[in-house]
Amino acid sequence: MNFVLVGLNHRTAPVEVRERLSIPESRLGAATAALVQGEGTLEGLILSTCNRVEVVVNARDEVDADPLLRNFLTHFYQCDLGPYEGYLYWHRQQDAVRHLFRVAASLDSMLVGEPQILGQMKRAYSVAREMGTLNGLLNEVVTHAFAVARKVRRETAIGTAAVSVSYAAVELAKKIFGNLAGKTIFVIGAGKMSELAAKHLLSSGASAIFVSNRTYDRAVELAQAFHGTAIRFEQLPEYVGKADIVISSTGAPHFVVRKEQVERMLAARRNRPMFFVDIAVPRDIDPAVNELDNAFLYDIDDLERVVDANKKEREREAVYAEEIVQQEVQKMMRRLASRDVVPTIVALEERLDLIRQGEVERHRGRLSNLTPEQREALEALTRGIVNKILHGPLTELKRAAGHPEHGILVQLIRKIFGVAD
Repeated sequence: MNFVLVGLNHRTAPVEVRERLSIPESRLGAATAALVQGEGTLEGLILSTCNRVEVVVNARDEVDADPLLRNFLTHFYQCDLGPYEGYLYWHRQQDAVRHLFRVAASLDSMLVGEPQILGQMKRAYSVAREMGTLNGLLNEVVTHAFAVARKVRRETAIGTAAVSVSYAAVELAKKIFGNLAGKTIFVIGAGKMSELAAKHLLSSGASAIFVSNRTYDRAVELAQAFHGTAIRFEQLPEYVGKADIVISSTGAPHFVVRKEQVERMLAARRNRPMFFVDIAVPRDIDPAVNELDNAFLYDIDDLERVVDANKKEREREAVYAEEIVQQEVQKMMRRLASRDVVPTIVALEERLDLIRQGEVERHRGRLSNLTPEQREALEALTRGIVNKILHGPLTELKRAAGHPEHGILVQLIRKIFGVAD
């Protein structure tokens, strides 16, 4: 086991550096295959997203993997790594395992708890498997990272609270209506944030959408994208009342929707609730709308307060998630170490049994008169002596599995008993 990971991310490198060192999807397979062509590299995986590029290998125990990774990066990017050294981080052995677990669990993401990174890691894993670069201990670590991510999601609330304005709008709408199935949306102004909010609302069950914009062609374009209906801006008063959820984000210098208009709309709707999301600055919807029964108005500051509160909630949950990761790292290292010690145990047993057989053979002439029963007793006696000699070293090897002194102890015992590396 010789894990080494090198990478950079949104915390260590600006976007222009991340762009320079990113690996496009079309080249990921070739890059991953090239990664394990270096002498001494057993396995390899590359994760490349807009926020991070990470390369991890499992090399032979006797190999220094750092030069292998530097050589790969230099050749792949066709550049001197010198200007980028300050942006890189390196993790080895247990630290590399912990980093992979944290990345999969979205604890190292720009937005803690976001779900996209797990899908991106699974894609990187799929490519590595296709290229035949994951087939040993690193494969076991990466697959367990996915299990750790699932456990974090299952046992904490790290991914449940909305942490974007558009998702916050959906969360609030669900609190008001309970179920968004069959609800109608009206988008006033075809800005990006309104578009995102509408998209999330539709994916949460809302069934129909109207779109209005001062530039009618843009309203038509967005309505077509959502299989909705475009409404001319001057027809707003006629149609807004048909919607359960109204999202507004125009550049108008005055209110687009006024209190008295909403009052008439609610009367026509027989006081069925209306939910208004005002993302505009200056505001599009008269704040006095909130004074009306069954009218619920949230502006951009309200939504950002929800987002900030949810981010704090995710940060609290991240503390529990970190504990889960630490426990799983320790389990993983014990498992890897116990597997790593098996060849040494087998070699020790073979070495001492070879000595035992040699000594029995050397005295065979003097033991020729032994009966079969006596020979059997001699075999049992000599095997028992060997087993008692081995008991202490083998117990210590198993006890130290997963601890920092494990590697030193293995080498020391092999040296004492003359077991070749």
